[in-house]
Amino acid sequence: MSLGIYIQVPFCQTKCTYCNFHTGVVSAEKYAPYAEALQSEIAHHRSLYVAADISADHLENGVVDTVYFGGGTPSLLGPMHLQNILAKIRASFSCDWREVTLEADPETVTPEKAAAWTSAGINRVSFGVQSFSDLELKSSGRMHRREDVYRAAPILRAAGIPNLSFDLIIGLPHQTPASWRNSLDELLGLKPEHVSIYMLEVDEGSRLGRELISLGTKYSAPAVPSDEQMADSYDLACSLLASVGYEHYEISNWAKPGFASRHNLKYWRREPYLGFGAGAHSFSGTTRWANAHDAARYVVALESGKLPAEQIETVSTQQAHEEEVFLGLRQLAGINLDAIEAPYAHFLESKLAPLQSAGLIEREGSIVRLAPKKLSISNEVFVELLG
Repeated sequence: MSLGIYIQVPFCQTKCTYCNFHTGVVSAEKYAPYAEALQSEIAHHRSLYVAADISADHLENGVVDTVYFGGGTPSLLGPMHLQNILAKIRASFSCDWREVTLEADPETVTPEKAAAWTSAGINRVSFGVQSFSDLELKSSGRMHRREDVYRAAPILRAAGIPNLSFDLIIGLPHQTPASWRNSLDELLGLKPEHVSIYMLEVDEGSRLGRELISLGTKYSAPAVPSDEQMADSYDLACSLLASVGYEHYEISNWAKPGFASRHNLKYWRREPYLGFGAGAHSFSGTTRWANAHDAARYVVALESGKLPAEQIETVSTQQAHEEEVFLGLRQLAGINLDAIEAPYAHFLESKLAPLQSAGLIEREGSIVRLAPKKLSISNEVFVELLG
């Protein structure tokens, strides 16, 4: 059994206006105690799970083949902290690493860091580009500018990182059809192995989201593109990426052949993974749990010998079925009704016909997929199927 490990680093240099993650801006002196707490949680995870009454013994025979440093901005941690965390994973688990990912912001990349990352075993960098327009970056509260991307990407290549993933966001303030096309063209010119494209989320968890909901004017909210423009931008991305050989394998993700994210596929396929760090989530196959989001509380809990878990939930059969459908349909390969337990598959059948008639899904025998031209409104399908 393969096992993924996720490491959460909840620190940033600044808070982006659109961010709804539990991250914070703290002084660099906080990084070392946090890194030490991470190593403690990894080293003592078995006893911590037992004390918290979490059943995960069956995972101990698993082989860790992916590690993912997410955040936040994990590239803010010093190379030695990253090396020590990876060393602790090696000492605490059976490992056969195929993919070790570090999320990084362009302005944090230096030749010295990149060389140390490669030496530590990191072979994939997920790059928070978001846009190639300085106006869009500035209005969103990003620290980097377009020139930082062009400076950092060659550094990573020269250090021997074989797998780069670039993120872009559709719907940033001041984004126009022309600036979006330019961002896509510049991204393609740098030839990353993997591309993630996300639609701007509007919710109360971010400053920009709250402003949009209240029809306010802060954070350049009036300059956010319309839903129609965002849908057109997504369709353009699908077309351009396909034209140069990227495979669209999940709603928000494209890859050159052989470069789909091994780690993220575990989430979408409901495979087990263990999360370490403040706010990190874990899934054993039958149980989900999440650590406290507050980094200080996380450190204090581990210093007292306790798992800093806030939520522990046994996944019911109904939840498992719904997750299979929701996560399966996010993948372009779709879901196989024959692989779903008969009673729930029969229940789904009653909901599929009207969605197929409306052109929202496609069927080939027992295989059900989202219609390629309807991916930008996939939430409508999920609401109908799971409602």
